[in-house]
Amino acid sequence: MIDEGKLRKTEDTEVCKDCFGTGTKVDPVKGATPCPCLRGDRARKLIVAARIPRRYEKCSFANFNCEPGTSEENALLQAHQLAREYPAVDRGLIFMGPAGVGKTHLAVSIIRDLTEKGFASVFCEFGSLLKQIQDSYNPVSKSSELKVLAPVFQADVLVLDELGATVPTDWVRDTMYQIINRRYNDNKLTIFTTNYFDKPRSEKEQVLEDRIGTRLRSRLYEMCAKVVMDGEDYRKRLDVRRR
Repeated sequence: MIDEGKLRKTEDTEVCKDCFGTGTKVDPVKGATPCPCLRGDRARKLIVAARIPRRYEKCSFANFNCEPGTSEENALLQAHQLAREYPAVDRGLIFMGPAGVGKTHLAVSIIRDLTEKGFASVFCEFGSLLKQIQDSYNPVSKSSELKVLAPVFQADVLVLDELGATVPTDWVRDTMYQIINRRYNDNKLTIFTTNYFDKPRSEKEQVLEDRIGTRLRSRLYEMCAKVVMDGEDYRKRLDVRRR
């Protein structure tokens, strides 16, 4: 991170006292070396490119609240371990649980940590991504399917939020498979969140395989470790406190 004490304010910009804006500082022993201020600038660009929604932009491991010994604490530990050990990991995570248990909070916390380490990460809500792809087919649209999917394919780490939430038509399933299989073949880390489990918890409840298809669920077994979260909806807890 940038040492704020080394920045001095000019009329319009901030200039680093070490490199005076050149990006290179002179070390008495090593000679010319890249200035640390460049790393800070890259981190800022990466966090913007990560597309973290405003509602979640302050999410971090530090402000994830959970009780000791709960499934949420276990999820926190697994998420933190992945962020700490990456890139020396070969599987992502799939957070399974009902609404409001902190699945997206933890997924965002992972990519926030990784962007600070210099890895390109992208957050996508799956339904919104599918809508962007559909819109790219419109002749008057200024985007193309390739333009929409390029960041998704290229990111070192991708979060796909709300997997299975979209009605599973043939097109939806084929598109999901195209995206996820591409990252599988490229051996790139992907993190998922979903409200669906692998086993029904009531007679009418669908499972994840119902929503995404058998072949894609099979891919995910190899791509990700399953993290089940069984807690109470924190939004309901907040509502009770406000009354």
